[in-house]
Amino acid sequence: MKSINKKDFLFKKANFIILFISILTIAVGFICMSGGESNNPDFFNEEIFNFQRIRLAPTIIVLGFGIAIFSILKNPK
Repeated sequence: MKSINKKDFLFKKANFIILFISILTIAVGFICMSGGESNNPDFFNEEIFNFQRIRLAPTIIVLGFGIAIFSILKNPK
């Protein structure tokens, strides 16, 4: 007789939900970082150095990666 090994996923539904939230958070961070371009090459737009693109967006992205790591390490019980 053969024994049948049932393969279970390591991720449960809660882990996938948290991982999806982290992907959305990272996407929002990259969207916040975009913009500030200039159509005229003779004009330099200082808007690329504002708080949103220099401080807020990278913080949101790092937070998203932290959430992704949490979703991987979370033990579903």
